[in-house]
Amino acid sequence: MTTGVRQAARDTTRPRASRWPAPVVLALLVGLAGVAYRLALLLGDTPRTNSDEATMGLAALHIARGEDFPVFFYGQAYMGAVEAYLAAPLVALAGPSVLALRLPLLALYALFLLLSWRLTRRLGGDRWFALLVVGLLALGADRIVKNQLIAGGGYPELNPIGAGLALLTLDLVTGRPAGRRWRLAGFGFLAGLTVWVDPLLLPYVLALGTVLVATAGRDLRGHAAALLAGAALLGAAPLLGYGVAHGRNPLSAVFAAGGGDAAASWADRLHGGLVLGPALGMGLCSPGHCATWQLWWALALPVLLVLAVLSAWRTWRAASVRAVRADGAGAVRADDARAVRADSVRAVRAGAAIRLALLAGAVGTLAAYTVSSAAGRTPVESSRYLSCLAISLPALLWPLWTVARRRGPVDLPRLAAVGALVALLGTATVATAGALATVPTNRAEAQRHRALVEALRERGVRHVYGEYWTCNRLTFATGEKIVCAVLDERLRPGLDRLPAYPRAVRESPAPAYVAPVGSPLARSLDDSPPPARQALTVDGWRIWLLHP
Repeated sequence: MTTGVRQAARDTTRPRASRWPAPVVLALLVGLAGVAYRLALLLGDTPRTNSDEATMGLAALHIARGEDFPVFFYGQAYMGAVEAYLAAPLVALAGPSVLALRLPLLALYALFLLLSWRLTRRLGGDRWFALLVVGLLALGADRIVKNQLIAGGGYPELNPIGAGLALLTLDLVTGRPAGRRWRLAGFGFLAGLTVWVDPLLLPYVLALGTVLVATAGRDLRGHAAALLAGAALLGAAPLLGYGVAHGRNPLSAVFAAGGGDAAASWADRLHGGLVLGPALGMGLCSPGHCATWQLWWALALPVLLVLAVLSAWRTWRAASVRAVRADGAGAVRADDARAVRADSVRAVRAGAAIRLALLAGAVGTLAAYTVSSAAGRTPVESSRYLSCLAISLPALLWPLWTVARRRGPVDLPRLAAVGALVALLGTATVATAGALATVPTNRAEAQRHRALVEALRERGVRHVYGEYWTCNRLTFATGEKIVCAVLDERLRPGLDRLPAYPRAVRESPAPAYVAPVGSPLARSLDDSPPPARQALTVDGWRIWLLHP
């Protein structure tokens, strides 16, 4: 009895092993830091909002009120309004605000981190490699946080959808029996949803779909095929319903918006798509520009893509050979150990196939962007079209990690791999610091806009004319208590995404005019002033108040 008591005492004093390994705990902390960093940016009015985001906010406001249920971003026949539906409950509870629009997107980012950790581990990466992937995704340069946190339509939701599709494909091709029907339905639904929301993810959908059909094609017949197709139609139902109701092909609007036939030289497209694009799109550049030293990634990315493809292909070939041998011995094997080894071989082969699909998706995304006119005409802003490349990080960095962590004497390849990983982390960290440096400027700009709203409210203004980047932002900030119609710099009607607004302003007996100080519209109004009873300047804004 005494011995048992002493043993129990020793057991209670002996330090217990942690339930979670160190890299798991570190990854959790790093992920939370990434979420906290982005929340701090949101509270600091960063990234800066604009009228496009406010247009999505107006859609959320109308959904919350039950006044309208838009299929697409207002004013166009493409890019699904899913972000408005996600934000509508918060807008209904808290009223119209940029924070209410962006909090659901912060949750989508957190989901992407979780899915990326899971995907990295399922593809064969160890916990330390998964920590590296999460660490890179936790950093956030100016372009990255804009893609993730601005509710402008079509970007924040794509990465979690892409990572989810990759995990579903991996489960389906490895033959996991539990929940197979739900996984098929999930794959189909997310693929269809992608077509409605934004086709930027289509290279990944096609690559993963090819792996699914090539590997598990025999199982995709009859009821399984009907389930997959039905779920895909359900995901794309808003787009298809719109096309049927209006007798239009929504995909034609998407291709027209791409501007593939617009004026842009091939030299400019290649420079924007293959030199500036990768560094900007993957978060390695300062806000609004890339320093020359930050463009090293343009040289490293093609090499890394080739190495990653070769590595995944070799793994797939080797696993395929072993799988054939295992299947050949299947009739005579009787022990569970061989069956386990065969399952392990199939998992390795499936993981290699998914890595190839992720790399194919990255190549397809780069190619589609490079041939578009946007890469040549507006490479800095249009680099958002490369936001999906983050999905491929577990496959892209795998060759560097395998070389960097191998045992034995330090040689040149190992030094090069470690150096590339350190350079990637360092460059992304510098770019993240650049994004943080924009917070004071962005906060001051937001305060100036709040001063404009307050000035108009104090003077009882209900209808105004302004430029495009002023109007919907002003209308959303006031919950449509102030309605704005767009004028261009020549004082002609501009692009109004909601036709009801210009009608209301035209019918007003005394609309006001607002424009940022020094803007083309402000200069035009100063040169040809409206019959104002008062012209004033408020915190960087010019306001003209007309006779009632």
